[in-house]
Amino acid sequence: MKKVEIYSTESCHFCHMAKEFFKASNVPFTDYNVGTDTAKRAEMVEMTGQMGVPVIVIDSKDVVIGFDQKALTKLLEIPVSA
Repeated sequence: MKKVEIYSTESCHFCHMAKEFFKASNVPFTDYNVGTDTAKRAEMVEMTGQMGVPVIVIDSKDVVIGFDQKALTKLLEIPVSA
C-alpha cells in the first residue's frame, strides 16, 4: 500500500474531488489542512515553491500539484475500469 498525503484547504473544490477519488478507490490518505496548519503550509511551500492546493505526495517522493486523476491513477496503480 502506498503512502498518500494531501495538502488541502476546506474551501478547495479540487481538494474535495481528490479526497473523494481516494475514498472511491479505497486509497487511505493523510490530509493536512494548510489553511489552519501553518507548519504543514510552510512544508508544502518549501516542497513546491507555491501556495496552490491540492498538493498530493505519494510515498514521500512523487508530488502531484492539483487534482490530476490520470497521473494519480498511474502512480497509485489503480485499475482503470472500462
